Amino acid sequence: MHGYTPGQVEPTTELVLSHKHPEDRDHVAELIARSVREGESFSSRHRFLDTEGCEHTVMVIADRMLDDDGTPIGTTGYYIDLTETLEAAEQAVVEAVLPDVIAHRAVIEQAKGVLMRMYGISAEQAFKILIWRSQETNTKLRAIAAQVIRDLRSLPDPSPATVSAFDHLLLTGHLRIPPDDR
Repeated sequence: MHGYTPGQVEPTTELVLSHKHPEDRDHVAELIARSVREGESFSSRHRFLDTEGCEHTVMVIADRMLDDDGTPIGTTGYYIDLTETLEAAEQAVVEAVLPDVIAHRAVIEQAKGVLMRMYGISAEQAFKILIWRSQETNTKLRAIAAQVIRDLRSLPDPSPATVSAFDHLLLTGHLRIPPDDR
């Protein structure tokens, strides 16, 4: 699991700890020390880096090792690599949540576009206005944005001249795109 072939290294506490993720190393070292000192079994969920630098999340279930006199001299245990299980669970959450995030983001982007056009402001400024209204009214940002889009129907229709000018822009826009952006 750590990337060594059988017999390549002698497993020692120091070697095992050298592979622990820096944020988890002290905790695991204390568990091992307590197991040896107190003669307790232990379990831990933590991360380690294999010989190629790949991070693994594992569950370790360990017990003390005793010498011939029954004195604790180390620990022995079983590693369960949770990495794929956790990655699959994370992927499932992303797949379940992402469509909603995209849908919510789409309506926010639409509302930003409306504010940008109506007020002649940047995307960042439009987003700040939506955030301000959300915070000021204690309303979810996406709900504010969705209402802005729904309320567009209540505005007067643009004049025929404006629609005609827009039609022209839409139908000829490809002619104004810089060559590098095509």
